[in-house]
Amino acid sequence: MTLTRNIILGAAERIAGHVRQTPLLRLSASLTLKLELLQASGSFKPRGAFNRMLSATLPPAGVVAASGGNHGAAVAYAARALGVPAAIFVPEITGAAKRHRIAAYGAQLVVGGAAYDEARLASEAFATESGALMVHAYDQAEVLAGQGTVAMELAAQAPDLTHVLVAVGGGGLIGGVAAWYAGSGVRVVAVEPQGCPTLHHALAAGRPVPAPVGGLAADSLGAKQVGALMFPLAQAGVAASVLVPDEAIRAAQQWLWQECRVVAEPGGATALAALLSGAWVAPAGARVGVIICGGNCEPGSLG
Repeated sequence: MTLTRNIILGAAERIAGHVRQTPLLRLSASLTLKLELLQASGSFKPRGAFNRMLSATLPPAGVVAASGGNHGAAVAYAARALGVPAAIFVPEITGAAKRHRIAAYGAQLVVGGAAYDEARLASEAFATESGALMVHAYDQAEVLAGQGTVAMELAAQAPDLTHVLVAVGGGGLIGGVAAWYAGSGVRVVAVEPQGCPTLHHALAAGRPVPAPVGGLAADSLGAKQVGALMFPLAQAGVAASVLVPDEAIRAAQQWLWQECRVVAEPGGATALAALLSGAWVAPAGARVGVIICGGNCEPGSLG
């Protein structure tokens, strides 16, 4: 798909007043964290959810989404704000904190299936039967444009960055980030858990292909296959694709808490894990931005 800066700017205008501009944490001259876990509902996901919903005519049946948790919470939050019903399908691996947040926003919560892909199929059947508007977690043009507003903000807040590290699940966030930074000289680095190497496998194959789903961050980064719409954006705009083990993700979570008093979920800490573990090494003189994309976990889970 063609996702331009003008389209992302249009999304930003559309969702203004519904989402927060999230702050930066400047740890040094060479390292900046974008605290997107402080976004409404605890992750970057409301940006895409609101843009999708505000770009459509919302039916009386409301909206439906499948999610490992964060997208579901975002859609439930947006639906409540816009006054429409929401049905959210999550797999059994979705943690209690995310289930509670979805339910707290007033959505109908349906739990079933071992992984995200099964929840997605159930949500699509519900959409067909009910007439509810599907709000896809990553493979819709409006969702990608909404997620691109993260990069729009980051570029304005930190125009000196040379590299941006982004965790990848289905690819909505990195697709939007890559589109915004296209042609700018800023290098976008994709980071995935070893247990969910979805984009890594797709880039190697030259097309989206099924990948394993497992490990510590599977509830947020556990898409079986990257989106068809984001893949050309990633091919054109992702400079490197890096995999990190679960122990590096856990260590990054603990580092964020100990050093910054930031409570990030595993998926939210995955991009930083690449830098802290040495899976990705910044070149000399680099000024690195890392998107901390989600914080929906219990503080006690950090150990």
